[in-house]
Amino acid sequence: MSFAAASAALDAAFPGRIDRGQAVRDQHGAGDSWHPVAPPDAVFQPVSTEEVAQAVRICAAHGCPIVPFGAGSCIEGQVNATQGGLCLDLSRMDRILRLSAPDMDVTVEAGLTRQRLNEDLRATGLFLPIDIGAHATLGGMASTRASGTMTVRHGTMADLVMGLTVVLPDGEVIRTGGRARKSASGYDLTHLFVGSEGTLGVITELTLRLTGIPEAAKAGLYSFADLQAATDTVVEALQFGLCLNRIELMDALQMRAINAFNGTDLPEMPTLLVDLTGSAAQVDTDRATFAALAQDHGATVHPVDTPEAYAHVWALRHSALYAARGLRPGASSLSTDVCVPVSDLPGLVAGITATLQAEGLVAPMHGHVGDGNFHLVMLFDPADAEEMARVQRVHGELVHRALALGGTATGEHGVGLGKKPYMEAEHGAALALMKRLKVAVDPQNLMNPGKIFDI
Repeated sequence: MSFAAASAALDAAFPGRIDRGQAVRDQHGAGDSWHPVAPPDAVFQPVSTEEVAQAVRICAAHGCPIVPFGAGSCIEGQVNATQGGLCLDLSRMDRILRLSAPDMDVTVEAGLTRQRLNEDLRATGLFLPIDIGAHATLGGMASTRASGTMTVRHGTMADLVMGLTVVLPDGEVIRTGGRARKSASGYDLTHLFVGSEGTLGVITELTLRLTGIPEAAKAGLYSFADLQAATDTVVEALQFGLCLNRIELMDALQMRAINAFNGTDLPEMPTLLVDLTGSAAQVDTDRATFAALAQDHGATVHPVDTPEAYAHVWALRHSALYAARGLRPGASSLSTDVCVPVSDLPGLVAGITATLQAEGLVAPMHGHVGDGNFHLVMLFDPADAEEMARVQRVHGELVHRALALGGTATGEHGVGLGKKPYMEAEHGAALALMKRLKVAVDPQNLMNPGKIFDI
């Protein structure tokens, strides 16, 4: 497989639009991750599904690898072109193609970001209830099965994608799913491509389920003596059926990082940040109930009573990754996530925290505790091979501990390159079926080769 064979044909089809500049290639060969840069041989920015299909057909005819690219915000090396080839940057495909406010659904091109979509939807009273930290494209979010802070109430991208337009590895264009709210017709191909990380085809259009902007939204901030008390509060709150929209947990080290990064003086203790949405009366009642549950577990309640305070605390939460990195300027970070049953979260965090301390590593923790999903940001010197080995060792221990609890190696970051070593342990014989599906759809192994697993 090589780009050289396809190069002349691509230039002829798209004169002056195949970018071979080193800086552009490097920028497209690395996401927001610790993995070494692996640039493609060239970058192409199509403006339509037809152009994507034409480029893919040329690459397929010449055995050239193809790496789809959205915004490059991925954590696990999904866009790194480890075998070179052509990077398809879909960021110019950013239109809303169709909107039905009565049906609460929308069809968009894959390069549109979730922020742009929600800004454009605001006047309709609708929004896409996915809240991740990055300015990611919707195609990339579907490809990695993104979720974020609102999952506890609204689910993940897998729950909100109704249909897709996909360019297959031979250049054929297919449409999966549709606008019906449910279907019992045939294989669920939509969700075959959601989470496939560009290894089965290029998502170019998405039909998405929307929801109404709630009448009221209020937050609460609660400091606890330990993580066990915080997660016990969350379990009880979930059982009460409160109108919880987001339930975020930050450990003491993460709170120290947030204070340093933002110039705040919040208690540097395990902290829950919750968001409740619904009718004004329901939100007030349920927030009071949550505060009572938290106080029963020894929490200190910090008032968040104005729209300005609400916006401020969520801005603090969204700064968590960059604040964590700020604890050690100049260091690299291995940002990883796992997901386990909520009740198992305190034991997992306690165990891995003890390991981190024994290894002498700095790793703030934050996560979506309502889902049992949390992130460690392990900081290290990339020039220190011994420290890197310790980080990798702890990373592996974290994943295996999560799997032993019935959890998963990644709740939302995806597999890419970073979680490949753990796929067999998690999936067993099912991994062989995934490989057979990959070969059936992409027999030349051209679509984002080397990601998720090797064939």
